[in-house]
Amino acid sequence: MKVSVSILKEKDNLKDAFNRLEKSKTNYIHLDIMDGSFTNNKSFTINDVIDLKTSKELDVHIMSKNLDKEINDAVKLKPSIITFHYEATKDILKYIKLIKDNNIKVGLAINPKTRVWKIRKYLKYIDLVLVMSVNPGMGGQDFIKSSIRKVKKLSKKKYNYLVSIDGGINAKTINYVKNYIDIAVSGSYILDSDDIDKKIEVLKK
Repeated sequence: MKVSVSILKEKDNLKDAFNRLEKSKTNYIHLDIMDGSFTNNKSFTINDVIDLKTSKELDVHIMSKNLDKEINDAVKLKPSIITFHYEATKDILKYIKLIKDNNIKVGLAINPKTRVWKIRKYLKYIDLVLVMSVNPGMGGQDFIKSSIRKVKKLSKKKYNYLVSIDGGINAKTINYVKNYIDIAVSGSYILDSDDIDKKIEVLKK
């Protein structure tokens, strides 16, 4: 299992967050992009991080309905993965193609209330499913246990995609899902620590 560290709560200290994670054992830096169209809150923008350098792979999570703009902006970062939300558009295949045409892996995220069966027809086209275990928009929320059932279902793979989970992941909640996921996204649990590598290792055990 790999770890992707979310810097959502570090929007006022982005350069410092990048520097800390550059020296860490994280596999990815997880960038939550919110413009207020899909969530109540806004985060930093792609332009805020475009000049920040890292050797870590970037994992971009777009929480927006303005997908043409946000995806095209995200492509400039040359990330490993760009994930958008099933609930943000009715034109899922268009945005899968847009991302793949840029030689970037594509992820599809589902909110806590969205059932797995709703995305089944897209699983053969995507590289990752991101199960939200909190409601999108704010860091530091409590883990929603109904997500456990979702990652269990998705782990029984017919197609070659990764299973990721995002929200409320810590030393306790990782035990609910670690046998069913490929990537754990965690923010506050890791970055609020003075020893981020120790926290990352706890999740990976």
